[in-house]
Amino acid sequence: MMRPQSPRYIVLISIHGLIRSQNLELGRDADTGGQTKYVIELAAALAQHPDIEQVDLITKQIIDPKVSADYGQSCEPISEKANIIRISAGIDDYIPKEELWDYLDNFADNTLTYLNHQPRLPDLIHSHYADAGYVGIRLANHLGIPLFHTGHSLGRSKRKRLLASGVKGELIESRYRLTRRINAEEETLASATRVITSTQQEIQGQYAQYDFYHPENMRVIPPGTDLQCFYPPTGDEWQGSVWQKLAMFLQEPRKPMILALSRLDQRKNILGLIRAFGTSPSLQQQANLIVFSGTRDDPRDLSSNAQAIFTELLWAIDRYNLYGKVAYPKFLSAQEIGELYRLASLSQGVFVNPALTEPFGLTLIEAAASGLPIVATEDGGPVDILKNCQNGYLVNPLEPQDIAAKISKILGDAQRWQTFSQQGIRNVRRVYTWQSHVERYMEVVQSILNRTESRQELAIARRPALYHQGAIVSTIDQNLVGDPLALQALVDLLNQHRKEIAFCIATGRRLDAALKVLREHNIPQPDVLMTSLGTEIYYAPQLTPDRAWSNHINYLWNRQRVVDLLGDLPGLELQPKLFQSTFKISYFYDPAIAPSVEELKRILFKNDQTVNVMFSFGQYLDVVPIRASKGYGLRWFAEQWEIPLNRILTVGGSGADEDMMLGNSLSVVVKNRHREELSDLNNIQPIYFSEKEFAAGILDGLAHYNFLELCRATGQNHD
Repeated sequence: MMRPQSPRYIVLISIHGLIRSQNLELGRDADTGGQTKYVIELAAALAQHPDIEQVDLITKQIIDPKVSADYGQSCEPISEKANIIRISAGIDDYIPKEELWDYLDNFADNTLTYLNHQPRLPDLIHSHYADAGYVGIRLANHLGIPLFHTGHSLGRSKRKRLLASGVKGELIESRYRLTRRINAEEETLASATRVITSTQQEIQGQYAQYDFYHPENMRVIPPGTDLQCFYPPTGDEWQGSVWQKLAMFLQEPRKPMILALSRLDQRKNILGLIRAFGTSPSLQQQANLIVFSGTRDDPRDLSSNAQAIFTELLWAIDRYNLYGKVAYPKFLSAQEIGELYRLASLSQGVFVNPALTEPFGLTLIEAAASGLPIVATEDGGPVDILKNCQNGYLVNPLEPQDIAAKISKILGDAQRWQTFSQQGIRNVRRVYTWQSHVERYMEVVQSILNRTESRQELAIARRPALYHQGAIVSTIDQNLVGDPLALQALVDLLNQHRKEIAFCIATGRRLDAALKVLREHNIPQPDVLMTSLGTEIYYAPQLTPDRAWSNHINYLWNRQRVVDLLGDLPGLELQPKLFQSTFKISYFYDPAIAPSVEELKRILFKNDQTVNVMFSFGQYLDVVPIRASKGYGLRWFAEQWEIPLNRILTVGGSGADEDMMLGNSLSVVVKNRHREELSDLNNIQPIYFSEKEFAAGILDGLAHYNFLELCRATGQNHD
């Protein structure tokens, strides 16, 4: 690396939160968490680099009796070459970051005054989070120096998460000021010389939501991990407290451990791992399975979704008769987590992350630092980690056989295990320490300051609307798949218009089954997935479940009572567990001997079961809560995302799609052998019945309604 002509002076800006050099109050509130720890550790690590003269971490000065006087000091040393500089924002009180926007120009002016009084100007400004980006742009432009930026979290993604939690759009805006935040993020992305991210997935899955998305100007530099907490086994872990907590579950506790750590969340796919273990007798002979899914006292105190997953976990253990082979401890302290990694490594086990999608994968780095080989999902951050660490295998999280085979491949070869273990330890120290972070960071800095690289300027204009201008909602079966050439043409069209037109799937399949089909056919991950007949809603990029929707449809739902009432009727057979879910009961239906669908409804209603009953494809009958269906889910999504129904194109092909096709949306029925179930809809309202099959029918429907031009014109009218 070319040495600089003089040591560098770098300014980091992180405005909100309680920032001090020692005893960080992590978790005190929403503003004092990972970002404050990150910038302190970055400043300290940068100051140790020989090419650094000075690091100033600039933050808001807080003089408030409700917090420590530490936050009022104008200057606090972090180390010999690094300081925290606290600047007035025109308000001394400690206020939430959402209330800081009106004071940022004051903060910028006062920071400029501070910098102009230094012996020399900084070589580089690095802003952290949207509010610092707003300030950083003004400082960098005025002083004529480069701006780096790290988002930490993004407003567009947060808005989706808040909507998923049930917060209405108006309240989101009044409470979180997300329009100002998103505009600041757009302006920062348009101005920053370099954007620093943790993973490639962060670039493609989160920043790609923005108009000023310049991947050419982004660099992946993973954060460091604490090697004081995560390190290889010392040999005494068999005598520790963690061993005692695991041994009570296991018949042969000294077997190698297959270790998984995650919260109880469907996206984490722990049930997929249990299925892989339970269906592989050879894997059960080789190892024990250890699952730590977070602290629990009484499972009844868990959220309803966590309870459902924990119940399924127990059912799976019983179904595969895994007693004595699986441990699932109730509580482990933060210190014991490190010991758990080391114990699994000492047993010559494997760490597994089977998540459906994983934005980063910090547990993989912790496991690798502890000497554990890795088997991890091929979706998201693990791709980067395995490429860097070379200590295991990527797997398709929707294929239990693939998971089991890769685990067994490591456990069954002592030399391979040893190679992966050593490569993980070595490469974590090479790539995922703060020292390695700073080395790579300084390479990027020097390339800009020495002008061996420059910012790539791309002409990209803001789109007229802040959010999506329209949406395409389609089922999977009978519509998307079946014609590969037409499907590719549709995918190309979706990718071309992804920023203004949301892509949504509405399906009777469960989430895992839907994702499997989408991946098999190379269909991009939708912005929204409405699965299990609209009873579950998930948002990209992290498959965030809509908890508010789950709470909404739980009204008067009594699953067991429905099963009891229909259990002895002829012509009805429960489908396998794979096709059932918390809010969907699915049957095979034989119309030759079963009561009519109307008679089944009468039986349920007579017994006070307020439900929706759906019949599709001539052989399937589903019962869901009265508030749930594809149509209800569609309208919930449209309201949350503020997309008028007349700018939503719905595509269906069977009776289960009927209420999604009615109303103000623009509807298309593709040609297939089951569309007679929707033939009566033409008598109710104009619906386009395409004479083309599969994805070709969708393209035909888009052309019939001139849908893309309609959305574009509507967006321009709102500019």
